[in-house]
Amino acid sequence: MRYKQLGKTGMNVSVATVGTWAIGGAGWGDVDKEESIQAIRAMLDNGVNFIDTAPVYGMGHSEEVVGEAIAGRDRAGLYLATKAGFVWDGSGRAERDISGDSIRRQVDDSLKRLGTDYIDLYLVHKPDFKGTPAEDTMTAMMELKASGKVRHIGVSNYSVQKMEEALQYGEIEAIQPPYSMVDRSEQAVLEFAKARGIGVMTYGSLGAGILTGTIRQLPNWDPSDTRYSFYDFFKEPKFSKCQKLLKALDAIAEVHGRPVAQVAINWSTQHPLVDTALMGVRNVREAHENCAAMQWKLSQDEITLLNAAIEEYEA
Repeated sequence: MRYKQLGKTGMNVSVATVGTWAIGGAGWGDVDKEESIQAIRAMLDNGVNFIDTAPVYGMGHSEEVVGEAIAGRDRAGLYLATKAGFVWDGSGRAERDISGDSIRRQVDDSLKRLGTDYIDLYLVHKPDFKGTPAEDTMTAMMELKASGKVRHIGVSNYSVQKMEEALQYGEIEAIQPPYSMVDRSEQAVLEFAKARGIGVMTYGSLGAGILTGTIRQLPNWDPSDTRYSFYDFFKEPKFSKCQKLLKALDAIAEVHGRPVAQVAINWSTQHPLVDTALMGVRNVREAHENCAAMQWKLSQDEITLLNAAIEEYEA
C-alpha cells in the first residue's frame, strides 16, 4: 500500500480509501451485509487505513456495517470519515440540513452507529437548500472539533465560492469532491484546496463502475438505480464516449497484464492533486483487486497518453 499526508491534518492515509455508499444498499441493487463486512476487512488487511461513510447511505446502515467491520480492530491505526447534512423522517425521505443544531445531533447518532467515541474526519456532506448561513454551520463544526468528538473537519461537494464563505468562520482541513478520468469538473476545487494545504479525498474514482471495463454495453438496470440518477455515464452520448476512452485503458492494462480498473485507480492515486481516492467495494474479490493496483505504477508516458485520451473524451 502507498500512503500520503492528508493536507495538514497529520493523518498519513492510504491512497486508497474504502468507499461505502453502495454498501448502504439503497439504490445500488442487491447488497449482502456479511459480504460488505468481509470486503471492508479485506481492504484493511491489505493496508488500507481510511474508511469513508455517511448517515444517508442506507439511512444509517452503512455506518452500522462499518462499525461491525472495525469492531475489535486497533482504533488508533484506523481513520474514519463520516458526514453531516442529511436527515430523514419516518418515511425514509432524506432532506439536507446543515444547521448547527442539526449537526450537533447528527454527530452523536453517527458515533453510536460506528461504535466509536471520536471521528477522525467529519465533513459537511453538501450545502442545503435552506440557505443555512456558513457561520451557523462552521461554528458547530468548530465546536465539535474542540469537544474532541471529531479530530478534523472539512466539506464535501462544495464549490470554491462556498469554501471561501466557510473559511471565514472556521477551518477546512479536507475536502471530498468527485474526480476521476471521466469527471474532472471539480478541477478548480482541487487546485484551490491544494494551494492552501487542504487535504483532498476524491470520490467516484471508477466512475460508478464505468472505468472497471466490465460494462461494455448499455445496462438495463432498474430505473431507480443510483447509477442512472447520480451519474450520466450510462446514457448516451456519454456512454459511447466512455467506451472510446476505455480503449486507451485497455492498451495499458494489456501491457501490464492487469485489470482495466487498476489503470484508473493508479491514474487517480498517482495524481498530484489527490491525496486519497475512495473506492467502493461490495465483496472480497473487489477489495483484493483494488488493493493490488498499489503493487505497480503507471509510467509518466502512460499518464501522458491517458491524459490525452481524457482531453479527447472531454472535447
